Amino acid sequence: MAGITDRVAIVTGGSGGIGRVSAERLAADGLAVVVHYAGREERATETVAGIVSAGGRAIAAGGDVADEHAMGALFDTAEREFGGVDVLVHTAGIMPLSPIAQLDLETFDQVQRTNVRGTFVVDRLAAQRMRDGGAIMNFSTSVTRLQIPGYGAYAASKGAVEAMTLILARELRGRDITVNAVSPGPTATPLFFEGKSEQQIDGIAAANPMERLGTPEDIAEMVSFLAGPARWVNGQVLYVNGGAA
Repeated sequence: MAGITDRVAIVTGGSGGIGRVSAERLAADGLAVVVHYAGREERATETVAGIVSAGGRAIAAGGDVADEHAMGALFDTAEREFGGVDVLVHTAGIMPLSPIAQLDLETFDQVQRTNVRGTFVVDRLAAQRMRDGGAIMNFSTSVTRLQIPGYGAYAASKGAVEAMTLILARELRGRDITVNAVSPGPTATPLFFEGKSEQQIDGIAAANPMERLGTPEDIAEMVSFLAGPARWVNGQVLYVNGGAA
């Protein structure tokens, strides 16, 4: 396995809450980082500027995660600029909330396209092009265990992500590539706060044994662990939720 300072990470959704902090953490750990964005180029550029000003190496690159050509170009960029890909942190996803009975099928299809097809596209490219000794991290959710009403489409998509993760870990036998799913609990990000009242947010925080929401930094700790020293953690779904379930 390459030394930590020689390793290169792609972070999808790197302009978002967990993705942004994970990109910053990996850069602080010494990795070169490709900060991917879908529609928020300015935030991705700000993330890159912060990393570079702190002495790290990073570039921003855009594209639809469910488009195999756009994601192929993303891997091309990582290889051209930094020499290869060793770590994939796939945080990109969408989370519209609705009871199943009221959810329109168009929205359901959008969730599955981004969260399921998007994961399949980037995982397939990683399996084909990642250097041996690498680490793939998909993102699931603790909602698959908590069964919270309103999360039906999202939880269904993440159940598929977990299944793909566990199978890919076995398919990459012999290449020393770990494949795991990180499953955060409620985390203080714009995606989590969207559409929730202050009362709902306070209730969710109070329900946790730690009596707070998670932070992106909490999740980035797991990302850093899996990207670096965690070479014997493979084919797992890791719940990072403060004991929520």
